Amino acid sequence: MERHQGIFHKTTVQSVQLQQASHQASHQASAAAGSKRPYPETSKLDQQVQFQRASVLNKESSRLKASDIVACDPCANTVPSEYSQRKILSATPTSTVDRSLSLSFFRYALPEALVANLNGLGIKEIYPWQKQCLLGPGLLDGARNLVYSAPTGGGKSLVADILMLKRVLEDRNAKALLVLPYVALVQEKVRWLRSIVQDIKRQTIEVDEDKDKDKKNLWQKRADEDSIRVVGFFGGNKIRATWLDFDIGVCTFEKANMLINTAIDDCNITNLRAVVLDELHMVDDDHRGYLMELIATKLLSLEHRVQIIGMSATLANIELLSKWLEAHMYRTHYRPVPVEEHLVYEGKVYAASSTTSLLRTASQLKQNPGSSLEATSPPVREIQPSHHKEFKDTVLNAVVALANETARSGYGVLVFCSSRQGCESNARLISRVLPQSSEVDLATAERRSDLLGDLRSLSTGLDHILAETIPCGVAFHHAGMTTEERDLVSTAYDSGVLRVIVATCSLAAGINLPARRVILHGARMGRDLVGPSMLRQMRGRAGRKGKDEIGETYLCCRKDDLEDVVALMHADLPQVSSGLTTDKHRIQRALLEVIAIKLVNSRESIDEYIKKTLLSVTSSTDLITEHVDNSLRELVEMGFIQRDEFESFTATQLGKAVVASALEPEDGAFVHREMTRALRAFVMDGEMHILYTFTPVQELSVIVNWQIFRSEMEALDESGLRVMTLIGLKPSVINRLAQGGTLKESTKAEKEIARVYRRFYLALQLRDLCNEVPVHVVARKYDMPRGTVQTLEQTCQGFAAGMIKFCEKMGWGAMAAILDHFSDRLKAGAKADLLALAKVTFIKSRTARVFYDNGFKTVALIANADPKELVPVLMQVRIAQPTKLRYKSKDEQKFEEKLLAKAQVITDSANRLWQAEMQQDLDEE
Repeated sequence: MERHQGIFHKTTVQSVQLQQASHQASHQASAAAGSKRPYPETSKLDQQVQFQRASVLNKESSRLKASDIVACDPCANTVPSEYSQRKILSATPTSTVDRSLSLSFFRYALPEALVANLNGLGIKEIYPWQKQCLLGPGLLDGARNLVYSAPTGGGKSLVADILMLKRVLEDRNAKALLVLPYVALVQEKVRWLRSIVQDIKRQTIEVDEDKDKDKKNLWQKRADEDSIRVVGFFGGNKIRATWLDFDIGVCTFEKANMLINTAIDDCNITNLRAVVLDELHMVDDDHRGYLMELIATKLLSLEHRVQIIGMSATLANIELLSKWLEAHMYRTHYRPVPVEEHLVYEGKVYAASSTTSLLRTASQLKQNPGSSLEATSPPVREIQPSHHKEFKDTVLNAVVALANETARSGYGVLVFCSSRQGCESNARLISRVLPQSSEVDLATAERRSDLLGDLRSLSTGLDHILAETIPCGVAFHHAGMTTEERDLVSTAYDSGVLRVIVATCSLAAGINLPARRVILHGARMGRDLVGPSMLRQMRGRAGRKGKDEIGETYLCCRKDDLEDVVALMHADLPQVSSGLTTDKHRIQRALLEVIAIKLVNSRESIDEYIKKTLLSVTSSTDLITEHVDNSLRELVEMGFIQRDEFESFTATQLGKAVVASALEPEDGAFVHREMTRALRAFVMDGEMHILYTFTPVQELSVIVNWQIFRSEMEALDESGLRVMTLIGLKPSVINRLAQGGTLKESTKAEKEIARVYRRFYLALQLRDLCNEVPVHVVARKYDMPRGTVQTLEQTCQGFAAGMIKFCEKMGWGAMAAILDHFSDRLKAGAKADLLALAKVTFIKSRTARVFYDNGFKTVALIANADPKELVPVLMQVRIAQPTKLRYKSKDEQKFEEKLLAKAQVITDSANRLWQAEMQQDLDEE
């Protein structure tokens, strides 16, 4: 029986499905051309008619067929791959059992609870290379540092985890830091570490019960005092973190550097026993990598021993890094899951059992551009041309065909594209060749429907492209999506709900989603060719231990890029070097920090500190001395440090404020000028001046839409216009730029005023976010991706915390209090009357306003409410979004069940907050 959707026409998909039935019924009379189409019978219409608004119906695209992939010579006797040999020779005799591969081996001295937790997570023994690495000289007892390199998926993280946990467990006061480049990796690592330290108890301290009897009565033992507390540090936080908050801190570069600075300044750094530096190859990253060098150099300069563990999958000059860190060096190329690599060129698939043969294949193609390689290096398979106009491009046709082949076989596929738009376009095309929701098993269709419901319940609503692709098991993943969207998509892929994810190249290092087959749609990131390290990271995602027997990579090369691809394949990994002497003068920050935290105070101690940097290993002494002299002189001129008659250096109040707020010296000088001007004339009858102060000064690569800027400027009230005047913005300039003019940035003064214009443009977006305008509405208003707006919101929270510390260090208490209040508003995304409600889980921004308007104006009212009472309120939030459906259906009933579960979480959270408030009131009485 047909299923009607409330609009009496058939989609293209439905028409195709009914073609065969129409041909079989050809003896029946057809309606004349142009005649009115007959409507179905009334009895059919009465059965489960589900009406929808036309604006919310998904416009289904026509089905496509992926090109066939055929073997060029099925009868050829090819050399068996490594995987094939493993299967054929599975009965080959092996050596006796190696007891040292067991986690319970006596040399490792791991607690039984830790071994049990790892066994429960599927890690019952370690690889031979991990054993050799762990048993390196002085590693298990923490006497030596370690730098090692292992391929992605080779198990390198477990080595660092074991060494770090041994340092934490040998002393109940010991602390450890694990440093990662991205927030997503920090969150993932926190979950992993909490699972492996569960139920592990530290050695208790024996006390004299008679002597400490009175003390026990006064102080109650903390519930988690004997356990290992794993805490993630990232983003903005008003609360100053201390060593008492954690045993293992998992941090971003910025947070780790700040924690170490604070600990050295507070003289409690002696509790730090181990620091793990993951993705060590990023140490020369021009944007953030230098912070890793600052962290390691400060650790090497301490008087007590801190074990430094550095690891990466892409280290070319590992010998240099081991020399710098005074570390034991280990390198392995082992991968538990073998990977077969392929080059796809002009519809031909050229196999390579090793990188060398792959490079040889590419070189032959380069040398013979006018002819095929079938004579010298015949392809193993060929992708047939497509008759669809959408697949006329051979590279796109190959990508879709390869993804379709793997997904239909039940394996996961990861496709890398050069742009966000390319991700979305590829996802749509791949979904059109895969089985639709009606063609998959019921359980899978239900899980994909649940995923759509989860995405629909987000404040941003359901993206219309994801609504089209997810029923077919395909999604995209890029920075233009919100964090919640990316988390749901990645979790669904990891659990098998989705078969294909199309991601940008820039997320190759940050996304931990291995796949059976990795497909590279070209070798470019935007317009530029990807680097050798990025290429290796993308290809390293192939193969999943425990789920795949083999991994496959396919680099689909465009004809015009063949020469560049060959050069990229032949290129060695870049040599890692120091980032302290680039044009951005990172060495200034290095010197300011160690002077402010009193790690050095004389030229001699500065020279000793510099000798421990990576810079001293990679540059000449004369060049280093010149950079240090110039940097010290400029820091004195900027008023950050001062030198006394004994040639001792001390940080000024301004210098300490810059370090406390984690600003670059140049940015700190800009902030000081802006804040000094604001203190002379601060606009208090509006919120624009405060929000402008919140807006980050760092370069955020924002593209200003000057027409929108002009429109927002014209809508400002008198208070907002006064703010523009005070910070130096001119309406005439904005009008000129809106008409096609160019913002001049040739001189230093012009660059500074350009920064002010961009900063105020972002402040306008912050104004909307603080006044309960949802992220997706702000994104649409300012013509920006919703993920970019959310990133701005999160970045501003961190910058606001830094600005509060800056004001406190400068003695501007009143300004700090004002910023503190608005920091709460920014975090809540709401006005002042909703700040209490916004502390409740899931209640933020517009959701808080809907609760408030429905009578739930306090935390106590929510805490005492029946969860069923909250479901209609949550439904109001959903209905307010334009993409939400309003009809009663099975999906709607399932969604209401999810809302009920969400309401239960809300009431539980409100109860905890309410009880804490009541306890505080009792304590005050």
